[in-house]
Amino acid sequence: MLLHVSKLADETAPLPADRQRHILDRLSKDGQVNASLLAMEFSTSEDTIRRDLRNLAAQGLCQRVYGGAVLMSPASASIAIRANESNARKEALGRTLATLLQPSQFLFIDAGSTNLAFARMIPVGLQLTIATHDPSIAACLVGKPDVELIVVGGSIQPEIGAALGGRAMQEIAGMRPDLLVLGACSFHVDHGVGAFNFEDAQIKNVLIQNAGSVALALLNEKLRSVATQIVSPIDSISDVVVEVDAPLSETDAFVQEGLRVHRADAAISNSRGQNTAIRTNTPLGEV
Repeated sequence: MLLHVSKLADETAPLPADRQRHILDRLSKDGQVNASLLAMEFSTSEDTIRRDLRNLAAQGLCQRVYGGAVLMSPASASIAIRANESNARKEALGRTLATLLQPSQFLFIDAGSTNLAFARMIPVGLQLTIATHDPSIAACLVGKPDVELIVVGGSIQPEIGAALGGRAMQEIAGMRPDLLVLGACSFHVDHGVGAFNFEDAQIKNVLIQNAGSVALALLNEKLRSVATQIVSPIDSISDVVVEVDAPLSETDAFVQEGLRVHRADAAISNSRGQNTAIRTNTPLGEV
């Protein structure tokens, strides 16, 4: 009789495609789902929900964890694609990130399109020493009179757009930056900083271990998400810059973990349809 009831429950439940779309919507909204609660909601078995989660994970849309799943970060595309996405939002993040700089710092800028936007926003007159393994970031810093530029060499990984591998790792391992501006594919209060490339994750981990402090800037879609490679727990981060409309539930959780959270300015489109960032007079600080 129990088996008959279980089969009947599954037969009256929504079709798998509809159920999985609902699960994806829940993941996008909440960042994670619980298999037991979903089974109760859909009046189906936990085995059915776990099968749904396996299918979604196989498509790279989530990552299964004990008891359910968490959202997979959308930041898995190559740098050639990411460099042309959400530029105004990245500029707003980069401008706020630049306010954290101090004169005469040794700064390492990790690879990434948001960090490229930050590099363009670095103010003059700080007399910085800046190292990077990202040639695009290096190119925008060449010729700045108050920047001593160090470029890490090696083979450029085309998906990441930066030097990875043994030579780059050896050079980076000998550096002790005052501030690391980290790039991240995902950021989750429970699952930490994530990346999609194994060698990229290794370099990030070494950079974090060697840096005096670590800051990063994050688009909203990277919050509450995970990636395939774990870089570090979030308590390795000193400062995080988020978008103006980042969810309070997330930023409050970061503050509780001891991070300093800074909200960026809003980005809007100008009269020619181009995106720009608006500077407000609200002082920045912890959320």
